[in-house]
Formats: sequence, structure tokens, C-alpha cells
Amino acid sequence: MPDPTSADETRPCYRSGAVARMIRMPVATLRIWERRYQVAAPATSPTGHRLYSAADVQRLALVKQLTELGHSIGSIAGLDAEGLRQVAATHATTLAGARTLPAAAPVLPWRVVVAGGALLRRLQRPTLQRRLGRPLDIVAGVAHLDDLAELDLPPAGPRVDVLLVHASGLHEGDLADLQAAARAIGAARLAVFYGFASAAIGDAFAAAGVALLREPRDDAALGAWLGGLCGEAAQTPAAPAEPIDCAAPVTDPRLVALGPVPERRYSDAELADFAGLSSTIACECPRHLAELLMQLSHFEAYSAQCRDRSPADAVLHAYLGQVAGAARSLFESALERVAVIEGLVPPSA
Repeated sequence: MPDPTSADETRPCYRSGAVARMIRMPVATLRIWERRYQVAAPATSPTGHRLYSAADVQRLALVKQLTELGHSIGSIAGLDAEGLRQVAATHATTLAGARTLPAAAPVLPWRVVVAGGALLRRLQRPTLQRRLGRPLDIVAGVAHLDDLAELDLPPAGPRVDVLLVHASGLHEGDLADLQAAARAIGAARLAVFYGFASAAIGDAFAAAGVALLREPRDDAALGAWLGGLCGEAAQTPAAPAEPIDCAAPVTDPRLVALGPVPERRYSDAELADFAGLSSTIACECPRHLAELLMQLSHFEAYSAQCRDRSPADAVLHAYLGQVAGAARSLFESALERVAVIEGLVPPSA
């Protein structure tokens, strides 16, 4: 039988967006739970909006907590409130009993040095860290690869398991530079999360034993890749980017009309923070916009480096960089508009 509840607890008053924020769950997941598993049965307002009661919110929060502890949603969706509490109590009893058992051998932390502000922010997210299978110890983190030279790690200090690098693009000569950086800090392995590279460069990195993953990847995919590195599993290098087709550029009057390309408004770290904000949009457009902006910015930087390193293609790469910069500027404006409409804090705030 359903639990007796007060009138206030059963009065529908919360819309789905508010409930999703309270229990830290995407609205799309909430609706899937309702449609497939009947986890909640919200009332419907005269205007067609779902309205949840306080009891509904408490139930959803408990179900979410149990799924995070390893229970499948299908196995607990049909339980009433008392049944859910009993399952939760079992976990509490088990944890209490575990305190009386002999201590297990300690799990050594995975010690990493990180180069890349956005990657550093993402590594601090609990949802990503849970996928690693062992504690994460960020020995040092720098916003840019060039800043690694400023690190003062003691030669006889604790080991560094891996140097994690976030690079917008990989070019000729980068492999030797990154390997030297890894040796300088005593890292046992080098791993690179990158945006763009030619097939030849990607093959050279893979042949040298560097772990590669091409962005964009969500936290689940990034966490799975890092979890494999963390467990010292054999890695299959990510497919390298296709080489850019350096056909002769054409004059584009639309770019001339746009004028000079403005500087970036948001750093990778700011965009990573924005992508992690909760949204009421079921398709998660704010997150996708932020990730697309990072990709455009990385390709813009990649084109500039290609122009410097390949004089014969200077005109082409200048054109590609201008196209990417113009698109990036337009998407930055779109991101600000979405932030205002959704009531989110824009990256520059």
C-alpha cells in the first residue's frame, strides 16, 4: 500500500525542469524513466505541463541514488517507498558491517600530470573519476603545454604514472617535444587527447606507444579511455584525423563582408564548465554548443599552426582559419543566447 502522506507532500507543484535540477538528472532521462518504467506518475496541468509532488521528488531521488549504487532501474522501479527504503537500508547495513572487517590492501592512486585547462576541469568531475576504478591524484596541472617547463617536480619525488595532454592539433615535431616533456617529469606513459592531426602524424604517435583519443568525446567515453589507461590495459589508438585536402582556396565574399575575425570570447576551461551545467532542454543543446565551440577553436588554432609550418599552403590555411574563426564567433553569440533563454550562467559571467 502507498505510504500515508500529508496533503502538502502529495500536492503537485514542481515542473519537470525543476525536478531534474533538484535530483541532478537530465529531463530526457526523467521522461524515459516515466515512460518505460512508470517510476513516477506526475499530474498534468491544464496547460499540459507535468507537475510533481514532494513525494514524487523524494521517490525519484531515492531511485536515482540506488541506480548509482549499482541497481538496475528495471529491478527497483516497481517498488513502493517502503521497499526502496529497505533496499537503501541494506546498503547502509553492509557498509556498517564492512567497517569491522580487516582492512583491504590499499589501492594506489593513479598519479597524473595534466596539460590543458579544459581537460583538467573535466578530470575533477566526480562522475568521470568514478569510471577510473582507482583514486585519482593530480600531481600538477597547467593550462598550456608550454607551462610544463615551469613545473618544479622533485627528481626523487613520488612517481608520475602518466602525462595527460589536451592538444587542439598535432604536428610534425610535437611527438619529440611531448616525449621530452614526459621524460622531464618522470612520467611512465604519455597520453594525448587531441582535436586534429594528419594520418601520418597519428600513425607516428601510435607507433611510439602514445595513447591517443580524438575529441569530441563525452565524459563516459573519456572516462572509459582513461579507465583503460589507469588499469594499464592495452589501448587501441583512436582513428587519426583525415588529412586536410589542400585544394586551391577561392575568394569568399561572405568572409570579406564579415570583416576581421574577433578573438575568442571563451577559453576551453570556461566552455567545459558551461557544458557541465544542467539544462531543461532535453536534447542538451547547451552542452553540444560548448563542445562544438571548442572544436571550432581548436581547428582555427590548428590551421594557424599549419600555415606557419607549411609556407606553400599559407593562403589556404589562412582561409581555413578565417572560416573557422567566423563560424566560431557566430556560435559564441548563439551560446550566449541559449544561456539567456535557459537561465544559465554564460561562460564570461
